[in-house]
Amino acid sequence: MYNFEEGEVILLDKPIDWTSFDTVNFIRALIKRFYGIRKLKVGHAGTLDPLATGLLILCTGRKTKQIEEYQAKIKTYTGTILLGQTTPTFDLESDPDAFFSTENITPEQIDEARKKFIGDIKQYPPKYSAIKIKGKRAFDYARSDEEIELKARDIHIEDFKLSTERFPELDFEVTCSKGTYIRSLAHDFGKELGNGACLKSLRRTRIGDFKVEDAWQLEDLKQHIIDTGEEFKAMKAAEEKGR
Repeated sequence: MYNFEEGEVILLDKPIDWTSFDTVNFIRALIKRFYGIRKLKVGHAGTLDPLATGLLILCTGRKTKQIEEYQAKIKTYTGTILLGQTTPTFDLESDPDAFFSTENITPEQIDEARKKFIGDIKQYPPKYSAIKIKGKRAFDYARSDEEIELKARDIHIEDFKLSTERFPELDFEVTCSKGTYIRSLAHDFGKELGNGACLKSLRRTRIGDFKVEDAWQLEDLKQHIIDTGEEFKAMKAAEEKGR
């Protein structure tokens, strides 16, 4: 049984088509309802886009103070980069805005481009991102066709592996610092090849020492909260009666 008020760190395997914000709200509502808690802090340590799956760290109660500590940890992602097209969002959440021929791209060119993204690099966030500019989210400017100036950020790519077996789809694994946008990495990789690319799929497998294999599936966590909620409320009632 979790003690959500005192504080818990919960590993969740976020499903596709859920925002990180929606996931937090869903879990908070479940806990409040089935544990009979009126007010409860719940937050997450690192946003995943709706089309991404994988490890999401949820913190409750006093453990929310540790969110920044978890956000700062090195992260590992797997996924697929699609060569030959670009999109406004740098992934498949939007329709393609340009197409490119991939016929003349060689495995050697791909490997040479890959090496240029390892180490300390500068990266521009996608214009469709939650980064704040003058108190407003970047995606709000983008959706209203307002021009904004995005500043490059210093990031670190510890490792970047690519497979060309399913070309023009490139399966990858990347280990990187806080603040890295994998969508931007895919987009910039296409530009480095003199081509176009976007992110087809993404899964976060690791945050520091936390692994997605140890995470709850959303439905299993939901059922666990429901199953243990009545027990928790009965225990609290007994404590109140004994005072």
